[in-house]
This record gives sequence, C-alpha cells and structure tokens, in this order.
Amino acid sequence: MNKKTKIAVIGAGISGLYIAWKLADNGHDVTVFEKRNEIGKEVCSGLFSERILKFIPESSKLIENQINYCLVYFPRKTLKIKFSKKFFVMDHSMLDNLVLDLVKKAGAVINLNHPVGIDDVRKVALGFNRIIGADGALSQVRKALNCKEPNFYLGIQGFTNENNTHDFVEVWPTKTGFLWKIPRGKKVEYGIMEKREKAKKIFDQFLQKNNIKPKITKAALIPQGLSTSSDAKFALCGDAAGLTKPWSGGGVIWSLAAADLIEKFPQSSKISKRVEIKIFTKNHSW
Repeated sequence: MNKKTKIAVIGAGISGLYIAWKLADNGHDVTVFEKRNEIGKEVCSGLFSERILKFIPESSKLIENQINYCLVYFPRKTLKIKFSKKFFVMDHSMLDNLVLDLVKKAGAVINLNHPVGIDDVRKVALGFNRIIGADGALSQVRKALNCKEPNFYLGIQGFTNENNTHDFVEVWPTKTGFLWKIPRGKKVEYGIMEKREKAKKIFDQFLQKNNIKPKITKAALIPQGLSTSSDAKFALCGDAAGLTKPWSGGGVIWSLAAADLIEKFPQSSKISKRVEIKIFTKNHSW
C-alpha cells in the first residue's frame, strides 16, 4: 500500500497487532478493534523458530528456553529429530503485549471492548478503505464474507510448576494428532492437538497414566485449511484465514509472513497466490 490508507484491523492477536504495527509504521491510518478488555493470547505453546527474531527483533528478551531437538515416542521405537534452526520458548501473551507497545508507538488507535460481530462487519467497513480480518479461529469477518470455513481441531494445554530447562521437546503421536511436553524453564507444559471429540479423553488418559497433575488447563480451537477473501476491500490473516501448519497446528511465523504480504498488496485477490507461493515454500518448516 503506497498511498496513505484508512485501515481497520479486526482482532488484536499477534497477527492483527503485527500487521497494524507495520501498516501504521508505514504511515497508514490504522484502527484496531478488539472484543476483549485486555491483550494477550491465553492458549498457545509459544514455541517459535528463530525466524521470530527476524519479524520481531525485540522478542529476544522474552526467550524462556532454547530447544534444539525433539524426541518422538512410537510404541516400538523413539526418534530423535535434530532441528536445523534454533527454537525458542516464549510467553505468547507477553509477545502480544510487546507488539502492542510497538503498535501504539507507531500511532495506531486501539479500541478494546469493541466486538465486531457478523452483522457489524459491513457497517465498520463503511468508514475504512481496507478491512483486515484477524479475529481468530471463529472469525466473524470470514463468516460475513461467506468465505470457506476451515476444519477445526482442539488444542488443550496444561502446566505443572517444575523447573525444567532441557533443550528438547517430547511428542507422542495419536491417531489424528499428537501429545507434547515442552520445558519452559520455570514450568512444564503438556498438551494435545486432536479432533475435537477425542482430544479431552485422550489428554486426560495421558495425564492419569503418567501421574501428571497440571495446575492450569486451557483449550482453544485450531483452524486448518486456507480461506481467502474474494472481496478486494477485505483480507484475512492468521487463524481467521485458517493459516496454520497441518502437522503441528502452529501458525505464528506463517501469519507474520502473510501479514507482510498484506502490507505490500492492497487487493486480497493479489495476496492469496503470493501467500501460497511464499508461505508454503519459504516458510514451510517449523
């Protein structure tokens, strides 16, 4: 977007905040609408490749632990997978708030406690040149545009208060997903990604079998299946676009790469092909 443009960003997760920061920093008139009264994603493992530092250099101060390899437990064997890149464990909520500060410094307007429902999307659009839907897995912008709905998995995570700075994560494959263990320095995270109807039962059985008693347990939907807008005034980004990796459910790096593309191309019809080319080739790995 070369000329100064009036842009609404619906949703203040990491995708919405990042694109708002970049657009405002480039001189655009940006307003962010967020339904909650505070910023910070509550359900996310926050395991990112070192690419996160390229997009958000300031995030280096949020690193809780470094991960170099993964142990995958199968019934008859264990695989050790060494990563070609460094991985960092970060607090996703703190990352969101770090980018929020960058958004404010860039001059964007943040409207908290301002939900935009399916019936409000077109009304909000009247006051802006471009609308970016970054309002999560159950995106109201996506629904208002009648875009394809993604498939949904369920992610559940629990935390135990134990010090663990091991440099590896552990994974247990399930029939259509996986369980995981991530050392986070001052605590340990256990989680599962599975079909919605199976996830809780499998996770509970895993915890009971291994005598794991998490102090806090949270859950969220994980969308899968890219959804793009055919309306040139609108674009979808992040979970709203179903932009998550099919093998892990993560999507922050992909979302940030897509956000950079949105900043460069004002028409969503031009973005979607670039997303397919860039996201699914250059940024395909963890």
